[in-house]
Amino acid sequence: MPSILKSLSLIADPTRVRILLLLKQEELSVAELQEVLALPQSNISAQLAKLKSAGLVTDRRSGKNRLYQLDEPSSKDKAAHEHFIALMEAAGAELKEAKKDDAALKVVLRKRMRSAQAYFDTLAGKFGRHYIPGRSWKGLGETLLKLLPPLVIADLGAGEGTLSQLLAQRAQKVIAVDNSEKMVAYGADLASKHGFANLEYRLGDIEEPPIEPGSVDLVFLSQALHHALNPERAIRAAYAILKPGGRIVILDLLKHQFEKARELYADVWLGFSEAELHEMLAKAGFREAETSVVHRESQSPHFQTVLAMANKG
Repeated sequence: MPSILKSLSLIADPTRVRILLLLKQEELSVAELQEVLALPQSNISAQLAKLKSAGLVTDRRSGKNRLYQLDEPSSKDKAAHEHFIALMEAAGAELKEAKKDDAALKVVLRKRMRSAQAYFDTLAGKFGRHYIPGRSWKGLGETLLKLLPPLVIADLGAGEGTLSQLLAQRAQKVIAVDNSEKMVAYGADLASKHGFANLEYRLGDIEEPPIEPGSVDLVFLSQALHHALNPERAIRAAYAILKPGGRIVILDLLKHQFEKARELYADVWLGFSEAELHEMLAKAGFREAETSVVHRESQSPHFQTVLAMANKG
Protein backbone atom coordinates (compact mmCIF):
# COMPACT_ATOMS: atom_id res chain seq x y z
CA MET A 1 0.00 0.00 0.00
CA PRO A 2 1.20 3.54 -0.75
CA SER A 3 1.67 5.97 2.11
CA ILE A 4 -1.19 8.13 3.32
CA LEU A 5 0.18 11.17 1.52
CA LYS A 6 0.61 9.15 -1.68
CA SER A 7 -2.94 7.83 -1.32
CA LEU A 8 -4.32 11.32 -0.97
CA SER A 9 -2.37 12.40 -4.03
CA LEU A 10 -3.71 9.49 -6.07
CA ILE A 11 -7.37 10.13 -5.32
CA ALA A 12 -7.02 13.87 -5.89
CA ASP A 13 -7.64 13.10 -9.58
CA PRO A 14 -11.33 12.39 -10.41
CA THR A 15 -10.47 10.04 -13.28
CA ARG A 16 -8.33 7.85 -11.05
CA VAL A 17 -11.10 7.72 -8.46
CA ARG A 18 -13.61 6.65 -11.12
CA ILE A 19 -11.25 3.96 -12.39
CA LEU A 20 -10.60 2.61 -8.90
CA LEU A 21 -14.31 2.50 -8.07
CA LEU A 22 -14.96 0.51 -11.24
CA LEU A 23 -12.08 -1.90 -10.65
CA LYS A 24 -13.32 -2.42 -7.11
CA GLN A 25 -16.45 -3.90 -8.65
CA GLU A 26 -15.06 -5.79 -11.64
CA GLU A 27 -11.92 -6.76 -13.53
CA LEU A 28 -11.92 -4.66 -16.72
CA SER A 29 -9.94 -4.09 -19.89
CA VAL A 30 -8.82 -0.68 -21.15
CA ALA A 31 -11.46 -0.86 -23.90
CA GLU A 32 -14.18 -1.57 -21.36
CA LEU A 33 -13.01 1.27 -19.14
CA GLN A 34 -12.98 3.53 -22.18
CA GLU A 35 -16.58 2.59 -22.97
CA VAL A 36 -17.72 3.24 -19.41
CA LEU A 37 -15.79 6.46 -18.81
CA ALA A 38 -16.12 7.90 -22.35
CA LEU A 39 -12.52 9.10 -22.15
CA PRO A 40 -9.60 8.71 -24.59
CA GLN A 41 -7.68 5.45 -24.41
CA SER A 42 -4.42 7.32 -23.85
CA ASN A 43 -5.81 9.06 -20.75
CA ILE A 44 -7.06 5.80 -19.24
CA SER A 45 -3.80 3.96 -19.97
CA ALA A 46 -1.76 6.75 -18.38
CA GLN A 47 -3.87 6.70 -15.21
CA LEU A 48 -3.70 2.90 -15.00
CA ALA A 49 0.09 3.08 -15.27
CA LYS A 50 0.21 5.43 -12.27
CA LEU A 51 -2.14 3.25 -10.23
CA LYS A 52 -0.16 0.13 -11.10
CA SER A 53 3.12 1.84 -10.21
CA ALA A 54 1.64 2.78 -6.84
CA GLY A 55 0.73 -0.85 -6.17
CA LEU A 56 -3.01 -0.24 -6.18
CA VAL A 57 -3.80 -2.01 -9.45
CA THR A 58 -2.57 -5.25 -11.01
CA ASP A 59 -3.17 -6.67 -14.46
CA ARG A 60 -3.15 -10.01 -16.24
CA ARG A 61 -3.24 -11.18 -19.82
CA SER A 62 -6.48 -12.74 -21.08
CA GLY A 63 -6.31 -13.62 -24.75
CA LYS A 64 -5.69 -10.41 -26.68
CA ASN A 65 -6.74 -8.25 -23.74
CA ARG A 66 -5.06 -7.15 -20.56
CA LEU A 67 -7.45 -7.06 -17.61
CA TYR A 68 -7.02 -4.72 -14.64
CA GLN A 69 -8.17 -5.16 -11.06
CA LEU A 70 -7.59 -3.72 -7.61
CA ASP A 71 -4.58 -5.30 -5.95
CA GLU A 72 -5.40 -7.61 -3.05
CA PRO A 73 -3.60 -6.40 0.08
CA SER A 74 -1.43 -8.63 2.22
CA SER A 75 -2.70 -9.42 5.70
CA LYS A 76 -0.49 -6.75 7.30
CA ASP A 77 -1.76 -4.11 4.86
CA LYS A 78 -5.42 -5.05 5.14
CA ALA A 79 -6.37 -2.34 7.63
CA ALA A 80 -4.62 0.36 5.59
CA HIS A 81 -6.30 -0.95 2.45
CA GLU A 82 -9.73 -0.71 4.07
CA HIS A 83 -9.04 2.87 5.13
CA PHE A 84 -7.96 3.72 1.58
CA ILE A 85 -11.13 2.14 0.11
CA ALA A 86 -13.27 4.16 2.51
CA LEU A 87 -11.43 7.32 1.53
CA MET A 88 -11.81 6.49 -2.16
CA GLU A 89 -15.55 5.83 -1.82
CA ALA A 90 -15.98 9.12 0.03
CA ALA A 91 -14.22 10.90 -2.82
CA GLY A 92 -16.39 9.07 -5.33
CA ALA A 93 -19.56 10.20 -3.55
CA GLU A 94 -18.65 13.75 -4.54
CA LEU A 95 -18.44 12.86 -8.24
CA LYS A 96 -21.69 13.02 -10.17
CA GLU A 97 -20.04 10.96 -12.93
CA ALA A 98 -19.71 7.98 -10.58
CA LYS A 99 -23.42 7.12 -10.72
CA LYS A 100 -23.34 7.24 -14.51
CA ASP A 101 -20.29 4.99 -14.42
CA ASP A 102 -22.22 2.37 -12.46
CA ALA A 103 -24.99 2.32 -15.05
CA ALA A 104 -22.50 2.15 -17.92
CA LEU A 105 -20.64 -0.68 -16.19
CA LYS A 106 -23.81 -2.76 -16.09
CA VAL A 107 -24.14 -2.34 -19.85
CA VAL A 108 -20.54 -3.46 -20.39
CA LEU A 109 -20.99 -6.51 -18.17
CA ARG A 110 -24.18 -7.49 -19.97
CA LYS A 111 -22.23 -7.41 -23.22
CA ARG A 112 -19.81 -9.93 -21.78
CA MET A 113 -22.62 -12.32 -21.07
CA ARG A 114 -23.89 -12.31 -24.62
CA SER A 115 -21.76 -15.25 -25.68
CA ALA A 116 -24.68 -16.62 -27.67
CA GLN A 117 -24.77 -13.38 -29.67
CA ALA A 118 -21.68 -14.43 -31.62
CA TYR A 119 -23.51 -17.54 -32.76
CA PHE A 120 -26.53 -15.56 -33.92
CA ASP A 121 -24.32 -13.03 -35.68
CA THR A 122 -22.73 -15.88 -37.61
CA LEU A 123 -26.13 -17.32 -38.36
CA ALA A 124 -27.40 -13.97 -39.60
CA GLY A 125 -24.37 -13.64 -41.84
CA LYS A 126 -25.14 -16.99 -43.45
CA PHE A 127 -28.90 -16.54 -43.64
CA GLY A 128 -29.82 -16.12 -47.27
CA ARG A 129 -26.31 -16.79 -48.53
CA HIS A 130 -27.34 -20.24 -49.70
CA TYR A 131 -30.65 -20.85 -51.39
CA ILE A 132 -33.17 -22.93 -49.46
CA PRO A 133 -36.69 -23.04 -50.94
CA GLY A 134 -39.21 -21.10 -48.87
CA ARG A 135 -36.74 -19.41 -46.52
CA SER A 136 -36.65 -15.60 -46.54
CA TRP A 137 -36.35 -12.62 -44.25
CA LYS A 138 -39.81 -11.49 -45.41
CA GLY A 139 -41.35 -14.78 -44.38
CA LEU A 140 -39.64 -14.66 -41.01
CA GLY A 141 -40.71 -11.04 -40.47
CA GLU A 142 -44.32 -11.75 -41.41
CA THR A 143 -44.36 -14.68 -38.99
CA LEU A 144 -43.06 -12.59 -36.11
CA LEU A 145 -45.57 -9.82 -36.84
CA LYS A 146 -48.41 -12.33 -36.61
CA LEU A 147 -47.30 -13.16 -33.09
CA LEU A 148 -47.94 -9.59 -31.92
CA PRO A 149 -51.12 -9.14 -29.90
CA PRO A 150 -53.59 -6.53 -31.25
CA LEU A 151 -52.10 -3.42 -29.64
CA VAL A 152 -52.48 0.34 -30.00
CA ILE A 153 -49.09 1.37 -31.39
CA ALA A 154 -47.45 4.75 -31.92
CA ASP A 155 -44.77 4.94 -34.63
CA LEU A 156 -42.96 8.19 -33.85
CA GLY A 157 -40.88 9.66 -36.66
CA ALA A 158 -42.61 7.29 -39.05
CA GLY A 159 -41.37 8.77 -42.32
CA GLU A 160 -43.21 7.22 -45.27
CA GLY A 161 -44.61 4.64 -42.86
CA THR A 162 -43.14 1.33 -44.00
CA LEU A 163 -42.97 0.04 -40.43
CA SER A 164 -46.40 1.48 -39.64
CA GLN A 165 -47.98 -0.43 -42.51
CA LEU A 166 -46.30 -3.66 -41.46
CA LEU A 167 -47.54 -3.21 -37.89
CA ALA A 168 -51.05 -2.32 -39.08
CA GLN A 169 -51.48 -5.84 -40.43
CA ARG A 170 -51.86 -7.05 -36.86
CA ALA A 171 -52.35 -4.02 -34.59
CA GLN A 172 -55.63 -2.77 -33.21
CA LYS A 173 -54.55 0.70 -34.28
CA VAL A 174 -51.33 2.36 -35.45
CA ILE A 175 -50.74 6.09 -35.09
CA ALA A 176 -47.90 7.23 -37.35
CA VAL A 177 -46.42 10.62 -36.46
CA ASP A 178 -44.04 12.63 -38.64
CA ASN A 179 -43.15 16.34 -38.84
CA SER A 180 -43.14 16.41 -42.66
CA GLU A 181 -46.44 17.29 -44.30
CA LYS A 182 -45.35 15.52 -47.50
CA MET A 183 -44.45 12.35 -45.63
CA VAL A 184 -47.77 12.36 -43.77
CA ALA A 185 -49.71 12.91 -46.99
CA TYR A 186 -47.74 10.22 -48.80
CA GLY A 187 -48.18 7.70 -45.97
CA ALA A 188 -51.89 8.43 -45.59
CA ASP A 189 -52.36 7.91 -49.33
CA LEU A 190 -50.59 4.55 -49.20
CA ALA A 191 -52.63 3.46 -46.18
CA SER A 192 -55.82 4.33 -48.03
CA LYS A 193 -54.71 2.47 -51.17
CA HIS A 194 -53.78 -0.62 -49.17
CA GLY A 195 -57.00 -0.55 -47.14
CA PHE A 196 -55.50 0.05 -43.69
CA ALA A 197 -58.47 1.53 -41.84
CA ASN A 198 -56.59 1.09 -38.54
CA LEU A 199 -53.62 3.22 -39.63
CA GLU A 200 -53.78 6.94 -38.95
CA TYR A 201 -51.13 9.49 -39.92
CA ARG A 202 -50.72 12.63 -37.85
CA LEU A 203 -48.53 15.67 -38.42
CA GLY A 204 -46.40 16.42 -35.38
CA ASP A 205 -43.04 16.29 -33.66
CA ILE A 206 -41.74 13.26 -31.79
CA GLU A 207 -40.90 15.54 -28.85
CA GLU A 208 -44.57 16.59 -28.62
CA PRO A 209 -46.53 13.84 -30.40
CA PRO A 210 -50.23 14.66 -31.01
CA ILE A 211 -51.40 11.63 -29.03
CA GLU A 212 -53.44 11.52 -25.84
CA PRO A 213 -51.47 10.71 -22.67
CA GLY A 214 -51.77 7.10 -21.49
CA SER A 215 -53.44 5.91 -24.69
CA VAL A 216 -51.01 3.52 -26.43
CA ASP A 217 -49.55 0.11 -25.59
CA LEU A 218 -46.34 0.31 -27.59
CA VAL A 219 -44.14 3.14 -28.87
CA PHE A 220 -41.67 2.68 -31.71
CA LEU A 221 -38.83 5.10 -32.39
CA SER A 222 -37.15 3.59 -35.43
CA GLN A 223 -34.11 5.56 -36.65
CA ALA A 224 -35.83 8.73 -35.46
CA LEU A 225 -34.14 9.60 -32.18
CA HIS A 226 -30.88 10.81 -33.75
CA HIS A 227 -32.93 13.40 -35.67
CA ALA A 228 -34.48 14.84 -32.49
CA LEU A 229 -33.21 18.16 -31.18
CA ASN A 230 -33.75 16.86 -27.66
CA PRO A 231 -33.74 13.03 -27.50
CA GLU A 232 -34.45 13.00 -23.76
CA ARG A 233 -37.59 15.04 -24.34
CA ALA A 234 -38.72 12.61 -27.06
CA ILE A 235 -38.30 9.66 -24.71
CA ARG A 236 -40.20 11.49 -21.95
CA ALA A 237 -42.98 12.19 -24.46
CA ALA A 238 -43.11 8.49 -25.33
CA TYR A 239 -43.43 7.68 -21.64
CA ALA A 240 -46.33 10.11 -21.30
CA ILE A 241 -48.42 8.63 -24.12
CA LEU A 242 -47.92 5.02 -22.98
CA LYS A 243 -50.41 3.18 -20.81
CA PRO A 244 -49.12 1.76 -17.50
CA GLY A 245 -47.25 -1.40 -18.38
CA GLY A 246 -46.65 -0.20 -21.95
CA ARG A 247 -43.35 -0.65 -23.76
CA ILE A 248 -40.97 1.49 -25.75
CA VAL A 249 -38.82 0.10 -28.56
CA ILE A 250 -35.95 2.16 -29.94
CA LEU A 251 -33.97 1.24 -33.04
CA ASP A 252 -31.21 3.72 -33.74
CA LEU A 253 -27.59 4.12 -34.71
CA LEU A 254 -24.93 3.11 -32.27
CA LYS A 255 -22.66 6.02 -31.45
CA HIS A 256 -20.19 6.67 -34.28
CA GLN A 257 -17.72 9.30 -35.55
CA PHE A 258 -18.95 9.73 -39.14
CA GLU A 259 -19.39 13.52 -39.04
CA LYS A 260 -20.59 13.67 -42.66
CA ALA A 261 -23.85 12.08 -41.50
CA ARG A 262 -24.95 15.50 -40.28
CA GLU A 263 -24.76 16.86 -43.83
CA LEU A 264 -25.71 13.75 -45.79
CA TYR A 265 -28.65 12.56 -43.70
CA ALA A 266 -29.57 15.64 -41.62
CA ASP A 267 -28.56 13.78 -38.46
CA VAL A 268 -28.52 15.91 -35.34
CA TRP A 269 -26.81 13.26 -33.20
CA LEU A 270 -24.12 10.78 -34.22
CA GLY A 271 -25.98 7.87 -32.68
CA PHE A 272 -26.11 6.84 -29.03
CA SER A 273 -24.15 4.47 -26.86
CA GLU A 274 -25.98 1.75 -24.96
CA ALA A 275 -25.13 3.51 -21.71
CA GLU A 276 -26.64 6.78 -22.96
CA LEU A 277 -29.87 5.02 -23.92
CA HIS A 278 -30.07 3.36 -20.51
CA GLU A 279 -29.57 6.71 -18.81
CA MET A 280 -32.21 8.51 -20.90
CA LEU A 281 -34.76 5.73 -20.40
CA ALA A 282 -34.18 5.68 -16.64
CA LYS A 283 -34.50 9.47 -16.37
CA ALA A 284 -37.84 9.31 -18.20
CA GLY A 285 -39.13 6.74 -15.68
CA PHE A 286 -38.78 3.54 -17.71
CA ARG A 287 -37.79 0.31 -16.02
CA GLU A 288 -36.14 -2.97 -16.98
CA ALA A 289 -34.28 -1.45 -19.92
CA GLU A 290 -32.44 -3.82 -22.24
CA THR A 291 -30.06 -2.88 -25.04
CA SER A 292 -28.10 -4.80 -27.65
CA VAL A 293 -26.31 -4.16 -30.93
CA VAL A 294 -28.34 -6.04 -33.55
CA HIS A 295 -26.65 -5.20 -36.84
CA ARG A 296 -23.37 -3.94 -38.30
CA GLU A 297 -23.14 -2.78 -41.89
CA SER A 298 -20.41 -4.43 -43.93
CA GLN A 299 -19.56 -1.28 -45.90
CA SER A 300 -17.76 1.79 -44.57
CA PRO A 301 -18.48 3.65 -42.32
CA HIS A 302 -19.87 0.43 -40.83
CA PHE A 303 -22.91 1.90 -39.09
CA GLN A 304 -24.23 -0.29 -36.30
CA THR A 305 -27.84 -0.55 -35.14
CA VAL A 306 -28.67 -0.60 -31.45
CA LEU A 307 -31.95 -1.90 -30.07
CA ALA A 308 -33.32 -0.63 -26.75
CA MET A 309 -36.50 -1.76 -25.00
CA ALA A 310 -38.03 -0.78 -21.66
CA ASN A 311 -41.27 -0.86 -19.71
CA LYS A 312 -43.42 1.88 -18.23
CA GLY A 313 -43.94 1.06 -14.57
